[in-house]
Amino acid sequence: MKVLYGVQGTGNGHISRARAMSKQLRECGIEVDYLFSGREREKFFDMTEFGDWQCYKGLTFIHQAGDLKIWRTMQEASITQLYRDIRDLDLEPYDLVITDFEPISAWAAKLKNKPCIGVGHQYAFEHNVPRRGADFVSRKIMDLFAPVKLGLGLHWHHFDQPILPPIVDLDHEDVEQDENKILVYLGFEESEEVIQLLEGFDDYTFTYYGPFAQYESRGHIQLKPLSRDGFKYDLATCSGVICNAGFELASEAIQLGKKILVKPLKGQMEQLSNARALEELQLGMTMPKLDKAITRRWLDDFTGERINYPNVAQAISQWILEERWQQPNGREELVARLWSGVDAAAVVKGTHVTNHEAREGQWPAAGYAAK
Repeated sequence: MKVLYGVQGTGNGHISRARAMSKQLRECGIEVDYLFSGREREKFFDMTEFGDWQCYKGLTFIHQAGDLKIWRTMQEASITQLYRDIRDLDLEPYDLVITDFEPISAWAAKLKNKPCIGVGHQYAFEHNVPRRGADFVSRKIMDLFAPVKLGLGLHWHHFDQPILPPIVDLDHEDVEQDENKILVYLGFEESEEVIQLLEGFDDYTFTYYGPFAQYESRGHIQLKPLSRDGFKYDLATCSGVICNAGFELASEAIQLGKKILVKPLKGQMEQLSNARALEELQLGMTMPKLDKAITRRWLDDFTGERINYPNVAQAISQWILEERWQQPNGREELVARLWSGVDAAAVVKGTHVTNHEAREGQWPAAGYAAK
């Protein structure tokens, strides 16, 4: 079997998920070519495992100081180039296209009638999951950005919907945790504003990854340039994570039992909804802006909740190899099997949710039971 795997490159979470999938697809003997879009080729790093990967402009969301700029994104999008890339993408050698919310591979498969599976958090929003900030524009973006015939949506809880647990790519799981160490990754915020937020909390050490040319120590704040291996080690050894409300980093933190404080990207429905889900499941705290009072309360009072999710990447890869995606209830069988492997007693202080309650924003406190 030969697969084209498209990955949205505007955030590192999609790439981290693709790393986890690449290992398992390779072990299953599936031949995979990778296509990345959303940033310039030179801005990707640690990409060796993806072989001779393709890079396209795609679509890039523009943000400024923690605020998503939808209209600037639309104005600066190169729609003509996007159409040409979709039209010219050769899918003939492939049996299947997988896309992690990557538009060129998804639209090429749709227009050329090639089987396409979406694997990613965004496809959970095809179902009744927690939402915040969902207006007409954001719903259309989610529906049309990277459409697929079959979506394998991922989330921290099943919410009684046909969605899967998260795919996580973890290293250093056996290292000792430093209770006073906090990992900071706020890629959508201005770095000096983040530093100002952290300056008053000198009873903790903050390891802050951001747009820094080299390592710099500012007392209890350590500034570090992006590095996958360094980041993974600091994630494993910290006690908590302060980050934007992307899905993948929070998923890794939950699996490691770290406490989480998120600042969602303003105007971005997915991140606002992730923040709501973390609140409702009591897996994290949120702050609408960089807020010292909320940060102090989180540092002093919040504790992390560890969830042992199964190896979702391995299960999906085997499911693809066996072509169970072509069976009428193939997705539902995969969903049931994976959630049955989650330790329900340790999962969430969260909830089962009815469709009516989800629509009305009512999230009752109740016990979790895997289904």
